[in-house]
Amino acid sequence: METFPAPSPRALRIVLPGGSGQIGQMLARRLQEHGHHVTVLTRGPYTAPWQTVHWDGENPGPWTETLEGADACINLAGRSVNCRYNKTNRRKIYDSRIGTTRLLNHVIAGMSAPPRVWLNASTATIYRHSLDRPMDEATGELGGHELISKRRRAPDTWNFSVGVAKAWEAAFFETATPLTRKVALRSAITFSATPGNAFAAFLNLVRFSVGGTLGSGRQFVSWIHEADFARAVEFLIDREEMEGPVNLAAPNPLPNREFMETLRDAWEMPNGFPAPSLLVELGALLMRTESELVLKSRRVIPGRLLDAGFEFEFPEWAEAAEDLVMQWKNRE
Repeated sequence: METFPAPSPRALRIVLPGGSGQIGQMLARRLQEHGHHVTVLTRGPYTAPWQTVHWDGENPGPWTETLEGADACINLAGRSVNCRYNKTNRRKIYDSRIGTTRLLNHVIAGMSAPPRVWLNASTATIYRHSLDRPMDEATGELGGHELISKRRRAPDTWNFSVGVAKAWEAAFFETATPLTRKVALRSAITFSATPGNAFAAFLNLVRFSVGGTLGSGRQFVSWIHEADFARAVEFLIDREEMEGPVNLAAPNPLPNREFMETLRDAWEMPNGFPAPSLLVELGALLMRTESELVLKSRRVIPGRLLDAGFEFEFPEWAEAAEDLVMQWKNRE
């Protein structure tokens, strides 16, 4: 059973640029349930129990009025990375993140009553491929062209992802906003029991008996349950001393071999065929996505959240997997 923190002492006015995706809708729903007034800025307004306002993500417009005097801005804009990194998609991935962030900087910096806090999406992919040690905000090493074996450097696709992450955060912090506190959300994969989510992709492998070890199985998986993602966002809004990069990841990443075994146990699937790296590469090509999403070792821990006293509802993958599987079965 999911539990969430009590609503804030007062209702907040919160604006979510790019909040029409799965994570945005989940977060908007949670915030609305806690009595906050939520506005989602979207290219294509849709029917929802919260306010939706059109923006193009490229130019100032009437949508800027929603930010004036708001308590918080949570920017989640960005094209999905679940695609092949060809020239066209690379440009869309880059522009949808860096362009919208710079636009918001321009708008917020010019306001007399801007949001008091701005949480901007980032990614745990910014850290290097790590098998040897965990990466927190204080000591974590950023990735890019690192060695991933004795003789092999990180593939170009991995370097592209790291480059986008670095440029994204650079664009976020490049403009001073003295009246607005800034937090970069270095989020791990957020799991929810909804079709199309990353959890669904892993679960489908298990359900069809191909949920064995992926690649070497040594690569670490960093993840966060959607309930903890939402709770961490509310925590960061309330904590005025928190600014800069913050890792949003469960405190116990684990190797892919154990990750898949635990998910099989939760689904009560005794075994699954493994997929060597070459087969993962082929599968990614056929599915029009990138193997980096499962082969890169992300060993990220939430140092700053833990130091600030945040308590995870789902700190261990076994508990999270059981909860997500239960939710999935209840949907069917």
